[in-house]
Amino acid sequence: MTIPKKGRTPSGSRRRKGKKGPRRSKTLATRRLTKEEVRQVDQTLGEFASLRPTTRKDCRNGPRPCPFVSCKFHLYLDVHPETGSIKLNFPDLEVWEMPETCALDVAERGGITLEEVGDILNLTRERIRQVEVLGLQKLRAAFGDLADGMFPLSDSQERFDGMLDDAGLEGEETAAEEEEWEEDQQDEKKFG
Repeated sequence: MTIPKKGRTPSGSRRRKGKKGPRRSKTLATRRLTKEEVRQVDQTLGEFASLRPTTRKDCRNGPRPCPFVSCKFHLYLDVHPETGSIKLNFPDLEVWEMPETCALDVAERGGITLEEVGDILNLTRERIRQVEVLGLQKLRAAFGDLADGMFPLSDSQERFDGMLDDAGLEGEETAAEEEEWEEDQQDEKKFG
């Protein structure tokens, strides 16, 4: 096995660096595979199926960086569930050059800053904050009154809510939500 020269990928091509830090992610569109290509993929995956861990217990002490990029917790690539397109999160790095390869390893370490999450996912801190706010909103919508204790407002959410108030986007929705809440409270007293 030959070792690639510094600044080159294993295939020998030059590694391109962005103007500021790592290169943005790259999405590869899918194409239809021929029957022969599908057979070859199935055969190859079948050969490696016994090597791939099936539970977190098996995976926890596995090799790092993790070689199983097809795992949904691997940070090297993402597969869009509807289109099947592949997003390479780190197009300028090979798997073994990544400092972190498993999202579950990161989660087990505990809380980290938005900046650290951004570095791990090759996204900006602002984008991570936006995703956090949207996720918390979805959890609150799904859990209703239970969400108050389970998902406390973060500083990001409070700033986001303040921006909505300043823009006048919360007025009518808030009044309708308050009416609905009051009706629910009255129903609970009647039937409760």
